Amino acid sequence: FMKDHFRFSLFAFACIWLATTMSLCAAAQTIATNTRPNILFCLADDQSWPHAGVYGDKTIHTPTQDRVARNGMRFNYCFSTAPTCSASRAAILTGQYPHRLKEGANLWGTLDKRFPVYPDLLERAGYVVGFTRKGWGPGNFKAGGRARNPAGPEFKDFASFIATVPADKPFCFWFGSHQPHRPYKKGLGLKTGLKPETVEVPPIWPDVPEVRGDILDYYAEVQIFDHDVGQILDMLEKAGRLTNTLVVLSGDNGWPFPRAKANLYDAGTRQPLIVQWPGRIKPGGVSDDFINLMDLAPTFLEAAGLQPLPEMTGRSFIGLLEGTEAAGSRNEVFFERERHANVRKGDLGYPMRAVRTRDFLYIRNFHPDRWPAGDPEMWKAVGPFGDVDPGPTKQYILDHRDDPGVARLFQLAFGKRPAEELYDVNLDPCQTNNLAGEPGRQQTLQQLRDRLDRWMKDTADPRTGPDDGFWDRAAYYGPPP
Repeated sequence: FMKDHFRFSLFAFACIWLATTMSLCAAAQTIATNTRPNILFCLADDQSWPHAGVYGDKTIHTPTQDRVARNGMRFNYCFSTAPTCSASRAAILTGQYPHRLKEGANLWGTLDKRFPVYPDLLERAGYVVGFTRKGWGPGNFKAGGRARNPAGPEFKDFASFIATVPADKPFCFWFGSHQPHRPYKKGLGLKTGLKPETVEVPPIWPDVPEVRGDILDYYAEVQIFDHDVGQILDMLEKAGRLTNTLVVLSGDNGWPFPRAKANLYDAGTRQPLIVQWPGRIKPGGVSDDFINLMDLAPTFLEAAGLQPLPEMTGRSFIGLLEGTEAAGSRNEVFFERERHANVRKGDLGYPMRAVRTRDFLYIRNFHPDRWPAGDPEMWKAVGPFGDVDPGPTKQYILDHRDDPGVARLFQLAFGKRPAEELYDVNLDPCQTNNLAGEPGRQQTLQQLRDRLDRWMKDTADPRTGPDDGFWDRAAYYGPPP
């Protein structure tokens, strides 16, 4: 009897030990899952730097962006990989330069399924993923063999998405605002109380009431984005999930004005970037390191405990966020452009590559014989000079192109450009004075040429060889003329 009792006791102890161990393992697994951060990426459509209060803009009101910056870190030198929606978003999702993504480098193209995107990778690792409004695009993702948008499954809004996320699961959500993309409701800025006299008009446009009003309407649209992001953050806070959420705010490319969006000048490529991560980022941080938006994909993967893919040309900046990477080590960024809208006879694009350092911007225009803003006569999309979105500023310059005070601005925005451009970004922050032909700048010019050539070679850019017309032949899935 004593033997049987001992055996039973030993068996009971083993069962209790096994159950306890399994329970602890399950608890540890739940803790591990819960400690992986949620990832909330909020992307404005055409918001440019420095149009947020935290960046010093005295006209616009952006309380949400300002609050996130106070609670986290703002980056002063963030750039889009391409100044055009589809290519920029493709680079964000894949962590690769657009020239490595075949048709993904074009607006209204496709993003082939052979190129992995971070939402899919996180979903396989146990994240619940989704997006609302504008994900990857515009374009035709089905033509690339995908069953859904590369940004993930689509939801009506964030509230609908978060209702599907179990409490013990991390999530990754893409909030793709439609603001501040054109068209704008004329006079919206004035109606919201913005003051035209406080606007700083860049020297690339005429300083006239029509332009000031256009800028105010753009600001009003940025403020809508800011408000919408604030509502999402409030939802997360009320649900108790904000403290374990990595929040990233940015824009996909520059603002939709002449010589801005679809161009490689700062007005087309320089973006706001504001990041909040409670407990991981010290509040009120400021970074002057250069960030490329394609760096987001490897950053999100590393935050989730995953290794970035070997083919990713982006570089995680988790170390900058947490203070483990030495500040000041990232001092240059490269970006590019292929076909934006289909606005040149023969479906031609306007290919460019560029390198931006702390002191200079060097741009290479591969086909200076083509019109950089599109043909003067409408081809298949948008209208004359169709790579510039229609709006009051564009129309004013076109209507007054022969006026003495506007003629030079017309040439800057719509005229043909030389094969090379070089700008001193400290002396000429709006990049209007091309120094490429000046004798005293030839050493700098050659250094930047070499740097760009090396980057193109290292990243297997097809533009290192003869132009085979691939991006001009690629299908354009935009609306018919």
